[in-house]
Amino acid sequence: MAKAKPAPKSTTKGGSLSPAAGSAATPKVAFRRVLLKLSGEALLGAKTFGIDRAFADYLAEEIRDAHTLGVEFGIVVGGGNIFRGVSDAAYGMDRVSADHMGMLATVINGLALQDAMERAGLATRVLSAIEMRQVAEPFIRRRAIRHIEKGRVAIFAAGTGNPYFSTDTAAALRATEIKAEIILKGTRVDGIYDRDPLKFPQAKKFSEIKYLEVLQRGLKVMDKTAISLAMENRLPIMVYNIKKRGYLRRVLLGENVGTLVCD
Repeated sequence: MAKAKPAPKSTTKGGSLSPAAGSAATPKVAFRRVLLKLSGEALLGAKTFGIDRAFADYLAEEIRDAHTLGVEFGIVVGGGNIFRGVSDAAYGMDRVSADHMGMLATVINGLALQDAMERAGLATRVLSAIEMRQVAEPFIRRRAIRHIEKGRVAIFAAGTGNPYFSTDTAAALRATEIKAEIILKGTRVDGIYDRDPLKFPQAKKFSEIKYLEVLQRGLKVMDKTAISLAMENRLPIMVYNIKKRGYLRRVLLGENVGTLVCD
């Protein structure tokens, strides 16, 4: 796997974080600060629309178990389970209006994920790129980093706050801003394939692939802007199956259970 950067120092006043990586209490982790990208569809679970509370609870448990390793988390969540801006724009809706509606859907998902995680015992903060102080904090980079250093899970909602940019691009941007060491992309398949493995059983899986090859092949990992931003900042991306229990923890312990995108 990609070599992890030196662990950021995380100190708090009047309290302590989860046990440090490599301590007697926890195994040594490969990454200390990560950005987890969840699609809106990930919250569908067994449903065809909206939020499956049982699956949200499952995600919260996976994140909690990984967090006990001493890993610092930022999360970007999409809104496709509620509203898909680009497809609606194709039916005649103004693209900017559609994208703004999509951003609001990500705030709904962020609040749902926050509720599930706090019921699982995690401290969280939702930070929105669109100001709505009654339900979420405004995204301020230094404040977000401080929350993460204090052991809170920061949930980044409303994408970048701008139309025409996907939540994939928001994930790459936020990961760079908070100095994450890797982007973890949770999907419904166990990595990147040369073809859709759900349609083509003979599809070939990549254990590792370069950014440029992803772009050249037109593989639908993340959009081109997100891949280019990650490549420019040498930020690796691990694509893994979010539905496999324990996979998130295994990735953080250094196992390649999916596909690594890197230089």
